[in-house]
Amino acid sequence: MTWRGVLTLMLLAAAIITGWSVWQQRSEQVTTVTASTRPSYLLHDFEVIALNKQGKESLTLRAPQLAQNPDDRTMSIETPLFFLPDKEGQRWEVRSKTAWVAADNSEVRMRGNVVANSPPGAQKPSTLKTEQLNVFPDKNEATSEVLVTVTSPGSTMQGVGMQADLADKRIRLLSKVQMTNDPKRR
Repeated sequence: MTWRGVLTLMLLAAAIITGWSVWQQRSEQVTTVTASTRPSYLLHDFEVIALNKQGKESLTLRAPQLAQNPDDRTMSIETPLFFLPDKEGQRWEVRSKTAWVAADNSEVRMRGNVVANSPPGAQKPSTLKTEQLNVFPDKNEATSEVLVTVTSPGSTMQGVGMQADLADKRIRLLSKVQMTNDPKRR
């Protein structure tokens, strides 16, 4: 056998061993599962009244569309209108472009052009405007981390960050607070 034959056999053996080694060390093919894009249910043009643990109204919701995510049971809502009761049973009216509701209904995140109006007939009616509002219906509280404008007859307040007690109708702005008072506008 010539040196070329020996070299050919050695290269062939190396190729076979390398191929076998690669074949044995290949990773198991990973199967990926993607989250479902279809909601578990969809509601169109509806009204829902949610009750708290005591059986009293915690919020009422009207919207053109609601979709529940089947993976985490959260809900996405288009152009919602929420009614949030205060201590006297009067309701705050809160609108936004979109909303997200936690699976246990403990939190509502409203986004885009959020407008909240105090209950009709309130002693001092007020309107709250912001781009983000987080509402906690069981606690009757709302928070925001962005610019908030609160307007009532004769005054306008602006600030970044807010905490509100909806039952007691108390709103506290947290930073960069400015107030304009015009007693003639009452």
